[in-house]
Amino acid sequence: MTAPAPALPRVTDLLPHRYPMLLVDRVTELVPGERIRTVKAVTLNEPWYAGMPADAPFDYPPSLLVESWGQSAGLLASAVAAAPRGQVMLFGSVADAAFHLPVLPGDVIEHRVSITRALTDSVIFEGSSHRGDDTVMTVTRMVMAFRAAELLRPADPAAAPAGTRPSTPSSPGKAVR
Repeated sequence: MTAPAPALPRVTDLLPHRYPMLLVDRVTELVPGERIRTVKAVTLNEPWYAGMPADAPFDYPPSLLVESWGQSAGLLASAVAAAPRGQVMLFGSVADAAFHLPVLPGDVIEHRVSITRALTDSVIFEGSSHRGDDTVMTVTRMVMAFRAAELLRPADPAAAPAGTRPSTPSSPGKAVR
């Protein structure tokens, strides 16, 4: 008797993203430390299509296609082991992303991501995105890094740039709006 294959992870169990910026619908294949395949269904109900004139092109924004592919890479990085406590996964860079065909509402896109190199605090990926047999995007290299959360925020909240500090009541019992 063959052991059942391990269950594929839910996207929301591994990524902090939520609507409207969660751009991966499900994992279809996962080999931890090696590769992942995910699916993104593009729909006309996505917020970036709101208010578009009827005669406007409905091509999915390339920046969001890269973001969706990058979220798939993040899923692969997170599937090996969750980020160490106090660590944050950050997008570092993307090189040679090529867009071959437009992606339109109604298309189901399959992202294929492979790890090309894993270091102690960074991971390098490559791969592609497909609509059926057609390649819609290729990515030669994407880098993600893990960094200590305390290094990404000021030690003294008062030192944070204006507009980024949490607001505090001006007097006890009186809320600031």
